Amino acid sequence: MDIVILFAAVLGLLVGSFLNVVIYRLPVMLDNEYTRLAKEFLGMDAGEQPVFGLSKPRSRCGSCGEPVRWWQNIPVASWLVLRGKCYFCHAPISIRYPLVELLTGILFGLMGWQYGYSAITVGACLFTAYVVALTFIDADTQTLPDQLTLPLVWVGLVFNLVTGFVPLNQAVWGAVAGYMSLWTLYHAFRLLTGKEGMGYGDFKLLAAIGAWLGAAILPIVVLVSSLVGIAAFFVKRISRGQPMAFGPCLAMAGWFVFLFHQQAEGAIRWWLKHSGF
Repeated sequence: MDIVILFAAVLGLLVGSFLNVVIYRLPVMLDNEYTRLAKEFLGMDAGEQPVFGLSKPRSRCGSCGEPVRWWQNIPVASWLVLRGKCYFCHAPISIRYPLVELLTGILFGLMGWQYGYSAITVGACLFTAYVVALTFIDADTQTLPDQLTLPLVWVGLVFNLVTGFVPLNQAVWGAVAGYMSLWTLYHAFRLLTGKEGMGYGDFKLLAAIGAWLGAAILPIVVLVSSLVGIAAFFVKRISRGQPMAFGPCLAMAGWFVFLFHQQAEGAIRWWLKHSGF
């Protein structure tokens, strides 16, 4: 078990390094694509677009433009050795890069601790990678890209088909209930207030969580995400009327319930037994 935890944690550090790339580049890639499509629709010349993807161009210092060498890209360790500064121009490197790597390593390790040497751990780590990327992208841009949320739905269904973590019919109903519950809430809120309370990306993310964890567990996910959202509201002192990304709350709640899925199912069964249902 200790080897599984260690291996998962080290893998998480490496995956976290890649997630830093996804978190920064995917929104830029989408903005570039939307700009190109808008210009084409308006009949404007989009011009020659530079290659910009997850693998190209190579990572560079934002200040001096020097390419990042392999030894400057070792998760957490390189940032510590370089003391948080570019090797060439000594410009500061955001502490968020090693924090994302460290966070992903810890979360992977916890999944390894909970599920041991199993296919469930593999799926749990994949789920973790998705929700870490979605959390930071939504926090930065208030967008949950379809390029991440929609594959997460299908991967969750396949995960349950292969592992039986939850029955496949529960996974399918989880995806349906996850989407439709927030979709209904969104339209009810808009009908009553004339305002939009959340984005469609939130519907898709909860659908994905339902596809992974099953329909029965969704009430706990919604409850935990609401509590996280309330805590974030007071901690960040968000002013009235200021938009707040709800995706990170859903992502954190989904990950937490995944980690303690058996206990969450037990809580649901206890509530149903004692509530008269």
